Amino acid sequence: MSGAAEKTIRLDGHSLALSSLDKVMFPEDGITKGDVVDYYARIAETAVPHYRDRPLTMQRFPDGIDAKGFFQKNMPEHFPAWMARVTLAKEGGEITHVIANDAAALVYLANQACLTPHLALSRRDRPGHPDRLIFDLDPSDDDFSKVQFAARTLRAGLDALDLPSFVQTTGSRGLHIVVPLDREAGFDRVRAFARRLAESLARRHPDRLTTAQRKADRGDRVFIDYLRNAYGQTAVAPYALRARPGAPVATPLRWEEALAGGLGPRTYTLGNIFRRLAQTDDPWKPMARRATGLKGAEERLASGN
Repeated sequence: MSGAAEKTIRLDGHSLALSSLDKVMFPEDGITKGDVVDYYARIAETAVPHYRDRPLTMQRFPDGIDAKGFFQKNMPEHFPAWMARVTLAKEGGEITHVIANDAAALVYLANQACLTPHLALSRRDRPGHPDRLIFDLDPSDDDFSKVQFAARTLRAGLDALDLPSFVQTTGSRGLHIVVPLDREAGFDRVRAFARRLAESLARRHPDRLTTAQRKADRGDRVFIDYLRNAYGQTAVAPYALRARPGAPVATPLRWEEALAGGLGPRTYTLGNIFRRLAQTDDPWKPMARRATGLKGAEERLASGN
């Protein structure tokens, strides 16, 4: 889609008017809005199955990543009628989110300078019942080996509870660990479980892991952030671009990749992600088939096993 600054394309049966495609979004890399639009058009086949029916929050950078961006939850009135949406309750009212169910939606959002989609942990038909439990491993410095230690420890804890786990780089500094759920439990129960597990692991490794919310209390430990497991919270979407030099991509990984030496949180980028996907299948492709309940894990955690 590079070339002309303005063009109209047909995608998924919709006509999309694309504008300012020559605007530079990543100044250090010369990556333009046209490149971003092209990326989301190409990645859609792999990414959309993870986005489907999930309320989406847009992280937009109209003037590129060197200018201040902003988060936008509400779907603007000018968005086309064909785009999927859902209206959900919020404190004091309601809010309408866009939903990206096809390539056309992702391309439209990219044309609106949405570099990074963030997704709800539940789907629109049961917004109070998540099908994802997530831990965000947030380091206090740039030593990624600390994040890998936290990931290894958390995976072992989940394995001991017979819970499947999936991992991705955030494209920023850490890793996300995700457990697919069968949607039997509501957010309060899921968050309570995530907190108990995170606190249990932090007690076992007090010099390396923490659940302290205040940065001043963390020292050089990795923060096991379980707080995203709540109604209205989001997590960076798999295969989303991040607003950092090099255009890193939040990338699902196999566990052996995530724990290997030489990996960094920004290893995969707009420039190399398609070479990766040409060589390996999407590691999160089987996630939905692994969905599980929490009851057994809750009982084992409570008993100390």
